[in-house]
Amino acid sequence: MDDPRERPVPGEEADPDRPAGTPAGPRADPTTPGGGPEPPVPPAADRRSAAAEPSATGQPAADRHSAAARPPATARPPAAGAHPEARGAPGGRSRWAVFKDSPFFPAAVLVVILAAAAGLFAGSYTYVMANPTPHHVPTAVVGASDSPRGKAFVRGMEEALDASLELREYATYAQAKRAVDEQRVFAVLYVHQPVGGRPGGAGDRVELDVSGASGASVAEIFATAGPRVGARVGVPVTVRDLNPLQRGDPRGLAIFYISLAAVIIGFVGAIQLSVHARALNPAERIGFTAAYALLGGFAIAAVVDWLLDALHLPFVESWLILALTLFASGMVFTMFNTLFGRWAMLPTWGLMVLLGNPSSGGAVSWPLLPSVLGHIGRWLPPGASVNAQHTAVYFGGHQHAFPFLVLAGWAVVASTVFWVWRHRHPGGRAAPAPSDAPAA
Repeated sequence: MDDPRERPVPGEEADPDRPAGTPAGPRADPTTPGGGPEPPVPPAADRRSAAAEPSATGQPAADRHSAAARPPATARPPAAGAHPEARGAPGGRSRWAVFKDSPFFPAAVLVVILAAAAGLFAGSYTYVMANPTPHHVPTAVVGASDSPRGKAFVRGMEEALDASLELREYATYAQAKRAVDEQRVFAVLYVHQPVGGRPGGAGDRVELDVSGASGASVAEIFATAGPRVGARVGVPVTVRDLNPLQRGDPRGLAIFYISLAAVIIGFVGAIQLSVHARALNPAERIGFTAAYALLGGFAIAAVVDWLLDALHLPFVESWLILALTLFASGMVFTMFNTLFGRWAMLPTWGLMVLLGNPSSGGAVSWPLLPSVLGHIGRWLPPGASVNAQHTAVYFGGHQHAFPFLVLAGWAVVASTVFWVWRHRHPGGRAAPAPSDAPAA
């Protein structure tokens, strides 16, 4: 009968070199350096009971051993030479790098930009409109302007206006009136020579003819100051408006508003094409910009003239001016979108709104603007649009080519830049791949 003590414990291998009845002892482990003895292994039953035995905390011993073998869950220290901000950032990246790649970075930049744009927008209009002051007002002079009374009246007007009158002498009143219609002067100063050359006699008077359509603010200042100056120098003054504003536009702001609408809708339309119709190819984008420009210009003119009856427009001419303004404004944004990508709104807003609209001469006439703005505004799309529309409505027989050339120039330059660098524009679609099927 076998001795149960000599039976091998399950899980242990029998050692043929060990004498019978000798308990299993430690064996040399060939993989251990130096061939040192291997730690004694308890019997399988003891191992199972030890693993299942709960500790005082209720955790099995096996779990205690495995937990002891695991390293503590502490943060890995940054590598040598790493930036101090790298601590706590995933992958060893700095917090700034993580923030810059997150959607919060452009949102934070936009918050700052929008706040600055709001302040600049309010400041630009307040600077121009809060206290408009004449600087150099072109004024036609007819008659005895070099007489003592004429010279005294001119000096009194300059003192009252705190500005210098840019006097331009004309031989006849008809020539001076034509200069007003061509918008080369803003008023006519007609000094009548007294009968017999005696001051205060019959005919000793001054006619001050203003043009409300040329600039309501300038006409108002002249009409207010003229009678006061005449009373001070002792000469009667008669004020007359040669070109009054239309009944539905008593302040002369309707043209400014319709031009402003064309400018803003022009670049907003281009923004919407970039957002909702990104797949348009360059030629298609230009075509759709022209399409909404034509339709939008017609809508503005129809609402102002036909629906509201605020202005009686030369409809076709006003429509085409508005359409050209819309197209030029839209292509300006498209050009900047090609050059600057997602930040294209910054130069567009600065050029068309912060600088272009206050200097357009629509809300405040050019003679009342700071001289630099008065000159710059004529070369920008908002000022060119106001200029062309104003002449079309009030001086139809004396239209100038200059504002149309300005609008067309901006449209052509913007379209050319977009076309040349169209590969940089964030839009379009890939050309279809050629078919691999052999031709029949």
